[in-house]
Amino acid sequence: MRSVAPQPVAYSLRGDTPVRYLRGVGPQLADKLARLEVRTLSDLLFHLPLRYQDRSKVTPIGALRAGQPAVIEAVVELADTVIRHRRVLLVRVSDGSGALTLRFFHFKQSQAEAFGRGVHLRCYGEVRLGAAGLEMVHPEYRILKDAGAPPEEAVLTPVYPATEGIGQAKLRALAGQALQWLGDDPALLPELLPEELLRQAHMPSLSEALRYVHRPPTDAPVAALMDGSHPAQQRLAFEELLAHHLSLRQLRQKADRSRAPVIAGESALADKFLGSLSFPLTGAQQRVAREILQDLSRPHPMMRLLQGDVGCGKTVVAALAALHCIGAGWQAAFMAPTELLAEQHYRSFLSWFAPLGLEPVWLAARLSAAQRALSLEKIRSGQAALAVGTHALFQTAVSFARLGLVIVDEQHRFGVHQRLALREKGAQAGAYPHQLIMTATPIPRTLAMTAYADLDVSAIDELPPGRTPVKTAAVSERRRSEVVARVHHACRAGRQVYWVCPLIEESEVLQCQAAEDTAAALTAALPKLNIGLVHGRMPARLKERAMAHFRAGDIQLLVATTVIEVGVDVPNASLMIIENAERLGLAQLHQLRGRVGRGALESGCVMLYHAPLSTAARARLEVMRTTNDGFEIARRDLELRGPGELLGTRQAGELRLRIADLTRDAPLIPRVQQTAGLLLERYPERVTALVTRWLGDGSRYREV
Repeated sequence: MRSVAPQPVAYSLRGDTPVRYLRGVGPQLADKLARLEVRTLSDLLFHLPLRYQDRSKVTPIGALRAGQPAVIEAVVELADTVIRHRRVLLVRVSDGSGALTLRFFHFKQSQAEAFGRGVHLRCYGEVRLGAAGLEMVHPEYRILKDAGAPPEEAVLTPVYPATEGIGQAKLRALAGQALQWLGDDPALLPELLPEELLRQAHMPSLSEALRYVHRPPTDAPVAALMDGSHPAQQRLAFEELLAHHLSLRQLRQKADRSRAPVIAGESALADKFLGSLSFPLTGAQQRVAREILQDLSRPHPMMRLLQGDVGCGKTVVAALAALHCIGAGWQAAFMAPTELLAEQHYRSFLSWFAPLGLEPVWLAARLSAAQRALSLEKIRSGQAALAVGTHALFQTAVSFARLGLVIVDEQHRFGVHQRLALREKGAQAGAYPHQLIMTATPIPRTLAMTAYADLDVSAIDELPPGRTPVKTAAVSERRRSEVVARVHHACRAGRQVYWVCPLIEESEVLQCQAAEDTAAALTAALPKLNIGLVHGRMPARLKERAMAHFRAGDIQLLVATTVIEVGVDVPNASLMIIENAERLGLAQLHQLRGRVGRGALESGCVMLYHAPLSTAARARLEVMRTTNDGFEIARRDLELRGPGELLGTRQAGELRLRIADLTRDAPLIPRVQQTAGLLLERYPERVTALVTRWLGDGSRYREV
């Protein structure tokens, strides 16, 4: 297929010019580049190398060692195509100091014919020991002309993230074209940072930084480039973080211009609710409640993130906020990620609100048609002051009469589009509902400052009195019989136990089968115990019946999948066993462990693992073993996994950093905040350009 030639010089290229304007890029190659999210010249320039190879020195063949990458210059002695299990092209080369075989499994006939006797080659590849001595398999090579060898490489050779059908040579050539365009016309990617900032911070310009990172000189500090700490990389990371931060500041400004219900003054409902509780609010709960009520009294939408460790009492604070809205004549919606958790919250709200003369409605996919129709009508008419449910709350058929407050629990479990849909559903005549986003996965300060710059952040950093820290141990599967004996001892002492079987190969069917098999094995090993089973594929009535029996104490040992990860509250459950704990992330392990230790009983968690452990798995289990602090666990989780999973953004395209790393680049955040203020005040025309350069249309989805 004929490639599309670049436009004449008179054509004004910009960063958003499609890559198809580059030489050799036709529709098929453009599609492959799109898989790498490279669609424009700007994307190509920001598609940075993963690592670098030093090809600046030629090594004599006689000095080569197996297992080492090397550059050689040699002459072809013999080229032969042999057929064994498959066609193989073998090229024997020598340089006077020794001989080497080049081995190709994928080749064209024209390629084989080019290796004529006496042809001079420069090759790069990893040397290995083959059947006939040293060899290179599929090396990169160039045929050298008779005029003499080309000069040695003056720069390190970049190795880019690639995809099927696009080799490194093609990516290097395309990046070279883009750098050439940039050199000919710096306006391709205009400098958007103020000159005084670059001077004060000793930062290179954008074009200088890109040129260095793509083509570093041979004496470049490779260690700094590999860990992302080189000033050129930091310059690019700074601009990317700045763009994300500015997009959030813009959204906050937009929200501050939007209207929202003004919910002010005392609430008799809230006062009556507080008086009915069997426990006083902690100091942290009272402080956070004041912050939320102050937000609700303003004419602009509250945008607040409420974070706190497992069991700190976030739901009580959310109930208090909902009652203030309801008392002022507005509706509230409470969304949870799973039906089990949504129903648990529904039951809590029902017990709290019934004495106040309020009856919340529950909305989930598994309701019968008649139940669903009744719930929808109560929400539409305004009869339901509080709707509790899963993602079913934002489906098209749901219509609120006067939605004043949206509460999203475990926000990281929802996609950005889902949360945005619920916000839009409450919009009426240009006014938006208040938003309270809750998470039991505490967000480290650096991440919150960057990813939630549009939100006010509250933290309940105090657990209710009487809680006993959970003692956690990591135990090899080989000691399973000892763990079973511990379960038996705990149950005979009147305690209850969870035995959790986590996800297996991303398959709910296999996960449920594993839980059923485990329950059967434990029933055989512990015949005198009442053992229950809960998993995601059970009919809802059977699942709820098992949970009810466990809450009542009729079931001593509950075998479950991770459906019990959040929300289940059984104070008498004092021991949790987690199978295959090495498969789970820190956040999920911490959430699961939070199901025990919910009272004054001494509680324990045993993480059963299969050896050998990977380095990352060992690190996760060690963190769990040494701390119960959710904020510390979140910090370590950010180090180990990165921000995407912690924020629930992998599936939604939010905070997808191309260059910056929030853990590595945390020291940049204060300057990012200062620069954002400078740009908004003195260079507002540059703000949109920066956001568009790095986020494109993705910034809209930050409105959640």
